[in-house]
Amino acid sequence: MAHIELKNITKKFGGHTALTSLNLEIADGEFFVLLGETGAGKTTTLRLIAGLEKPTEGQVFIDGVDVADWGAAERDVALVLQQYSLYPRYTVRENLEFPLKPKIRRLPDAEIKDRVARAARTLRIEHLLDRKTDRLSGGEMQRVSIGRAIVRKPRVFLMDEPLSALDAKLREALRTELKNLQMQLGATFLFVTHDQIEAMSMGDKVGVLNHGRIVQTGTPQEIYNNPRDTYVASFVGSPPMNLIDGKLVDNRAVMAPMNFELPLSGAGNAADGRPLVFGIRPEDVYLESGAPVEAHVHDVENHGVEKILTLRVGDTMLRATVPARTDVEIEQPVRFAWNPDKVVLFDKGSGVSLRHAS
Repeated sequence: MAHIELKNITKKFGGHTALTSLNLEIADGEFFVLLGETGAGKTTTLRLIAGLEKPTEGQVFIDGVDVADWGAAERDVALVLQQYSLYPRYTVRENLEFPLKPKIRRLPDAEIKDRVARAARTLRIEHLLDRKTDRLSGGEMQRVSIGRAIVRKPRVFLMDEPLSALDAKLREALRTELKNLQMQLGATFLFVTHDQIEAMSMGDKVGVLNHGRIVQTGTPQEIYNNPRDTYVASFVGSPPMNLIDGKLVDNRAVMAPMNFELPLSGAGNAADGRPLVFGIRPEDVYLESGAPVEAHVHDVENHGVEKILTLRVGDTMLRATVPARTDVEIEQPVRFAWNPDKVVLFDKGSGVSLRHAS
């Protein structure tokens, strides 16, 4: 398998800078997810590792070797894309065999047969081997294109939004399968997505990319519980973290727009009176009859096991995740509080969390 390192990578396309001074390290055998919005530079990063693009500045290392002058074939990486790269007139078996039959170093027939059988078994597509790929569903086609990558036994799997064209139920099933597959193979995976649920559920490590820069890298738990800035806080989590402007007065959070107050614990180096943004996850906001703040229920989303309420206080909206049995109606007045230990303080000017700034 392989350890990957990008050092000070800048990539420009004409006047457009796609990546700026990007540093990234992916451990051997790690499932690393690169998370970012469309246009953040995720696919460019992937293509640089694959050898399909050359960096304007910086270096790409695979297992400690600078691969700047290596072509895509020499790097021994497998790409799985959103669009299935399959030959429609071939059967599934022929598609899986194809990467193992290059003219230069064709593998022995017994080895090809064994690898195809193993990949088909792993991906549960044995019953499809003799079917033409133009007769497959989207999920089956994506399994076959992952199979084409597996049979090659590459050093690195690079996956560019491979599940985004699938329906929700199938996406969920394949998320689990891909994670299991990576653990079985012990392979290094770089998985690119704009879907934070995919990132949080699959990644050993997640790197959040914003406008060509890595904003934060960490385990899904670290990024969720301790976001580096308001961008990460609002991007990771569904529903996203509530972000409310305010300031600190005598260890109490005073929300600027309509001056409601809530208690806070361990504010640390946050100077009283400094403009802040208070971040609180919806699951840490709770309704309680004697709670300090009154709000009106603006919206109710029923998610089966829970309800997501949008609460309105003056002009400010915030989300609260409550048990499904909570009986509320739109425009009903309710009282709420938050868990003061779970509040994250961000500097209003820079957006950076005070925990990370210190």
